[in-house]
Amino acid sequence: PDLDRIYQSAVQMMGVHGGWPLTAFLTPDGEPFYGGTYYPPEDRHGLPSFTRVLLSVSRAWREDRDEVRKAVGQFLEALGHLNRFQASSGEPSAAVVDAAVRALSRSVDPVDGGFGRAPKFPHASVLELLLRIGARGDAFALDMAVLTLRRMAEGGIYDQVGGGFHRYSVDARWLVPHFEKMLYDNAQLIGVYVHAHQATGEAFFGRIARETVGYVLREMQHPEGGFYSTQDADSEGEEGKYFVWTKEEIFRVLGEDLGELCSRAFGVSEAGNFEHGKNILHVVSTPEQLAKRLDKSPEEIGMLLGQVKCKLFGARDKRVKPGRDEKILTAWNGLMISVCAAAGAALGHEAALEAAVRAAEFIERHLTKDGRLLRTWTAGEAKLNGYLDDYAFLTAALLDLYEATLEDRFLRRAEALHRVTLEQFWDEAEGGFFFTAKDHERLVARMKSAYDEAIPSGAAVGTMNLLRFASLTGEEAYRRMADRVFGSLLRAMEQSPSGFGHLLLALDFATRGPVEVVLVGPREAPAMRAMREVVHRRHLPNRVLAHVDPGAPAGPLAGPLVEGKRAVDGQVTAYVCRHFTCSAPVTDPEAFRALLEQEALQGRGGRPPAT
Repeated sequence: PDLDRIYQSAVQMMGVHGGWPLTAFLTPDGEPFYGGTYYPPEDRHGLPSFTRVLLSVSRAWREDRDEVRKAVGQFLEALGHLNRFQASSGEPSAAVVDAAVRALSRSVDPVDGGFGRAPKFPHASVLELLLRIGARGDAFALDMAVLTLRRMAEGGIYDQVGGGFHRYSVDARWLVPHFEKMLYDNAQLIGVYVHAHQATGEAFFGRIARETVGYVLREMQHPEGGFYSTQDADSEGEEGKYFVWTKEEIFRVLGEDLGELCSRAFGVSEAGNFEHGKNILHVVSTPEQLAKRLDKSPEEIGMLLGQVKCKLFGARDKRVKPGRDEKILTAWNGLMISVCAAAGAALGHEAALEAAVRAAEFIERHLTKDGRLLRTWTAGEAKLNGYLDDYAFLTAALLDLYEATLEDRFLRRAEALHRVTLEQFWDEAEGGFFFTAKDHERLVARMKSAYDEAIPSGAAVGTMNLLRFASLTGEEAYRRMADRVFGSLLRAMEQSPSGFGHLLLALDFATRGPVEVVLVGPREAPAMRAMREVVHRRHLPNRVLAHVDPGAPAGPLAGPLVEGKRAVDGQVTAYVCRHFTCSAPVTDPEAFRALLEQEALQGRGGRPPAT
């Protein structure tokens, strides 16, 4: 990944659109001076052959070495400038987030959801941002997020039989996907659907989150707990073959009655909607619509559709499955651990929470050495030093596991990784995070991570970690570090909000301030479980959760958030705070729920000035 960032950037500076395969010509010291992407074996369509390119580059290296060296100097200087964003004269504020949401809302497809034209990608971070602003009363932002999530879940980009999301849709209606399934896509979308369920109360979104978790646990988890990377698009040399159906296959598996119901529900026809008369299942009639037409209850239709999916899944399971990339990446596992913890806590999905714990333990056993992370594990071998994404995502995941379980071991591990992140990746001179560690092998450039790509920006997640730890510990230096990140990237966020979804989420946290919840009492007490459910079942953006057990040895937390927090009359007690100023303690779950409801309605923003 470190080499990819350097040489993709260098080739793009040469006026070539980056991508794979990448062709880069380097000096013996690894400095780039010429490159491109694919070169055909023979001159074709205006592209020179690879042989012609090799001869030209060889001649330039032999005969024009000074010009090559000059080009090298220019590219290295330009690579250095990529790390220097133009600072804004403005102050980070909630207005920046609001303006970004307005700009993003203008690009939403009002019919099918999503952003822009085909091909359509999910853009999970932008959907998270719309949900968050929607939770504060922006009905349009909420409607656009809900529309997109519903259309995606009803489309062919979602596996209607086995759960889980394919990579992207080649059309604007989310119908025909590229059938590859990526761990990071499904991780981010599980999180968004969990939050949509919390924000709207609609069971539909919770079901999609559960089904997607089910796919991941069934198909993408190593027996020891780590999560695999990808599932291929093709099987037997044909893209989508595992996932698509002819009408004849549908009726052979289901019989006449269920086959007819399946056809009405999922748009099955003789002609099909894909290649060779095959059908990509997608929702064309909801259970409620079918119930009206067939004079049955929605519950009965739902039960019958469950039978349809079960039978189709059993038949499909006998097919040749797509290949699977079984490498286990620390960063991508961090994403999945976070959302499995969230699904476990918010949906009462115990298997998801257990999977998150097992994956975290897998990484500690197999991808941690002397307190440092390794990048990748395959077939018993772990290798490559961890990058910023690995540290930032796993730190966030461990914080999420702490909030879901209240187990101090996860908070201690998160704190340790956070300290390493700051020691190894923080840029003391100009602020922000480098992608490689301070003690990483020396390369021709040390790049910074800023934009969201297919996965969140490591810098954005690292910045959110700074803010979460500032709230948990009261450490003001963390907040000042986050402000340095915002200051350097504010102009970029204003100009290109879609590339900074996660950093905008962090800016929202910083400018509006977190909701701080402290639960006091034994972790395993039934009353504590009831209080935890109250916290986790509602959508409360920017929430920070801390736990104090008066009867246990001192935990890892100290500072203003937990100071003086005691159990009232020996009962499990909850405090709701803003900027470390807290409500009166409550011991009744209903009173606690009312407090959180009041907090959500008020949506108080702003923060005290830094000291």
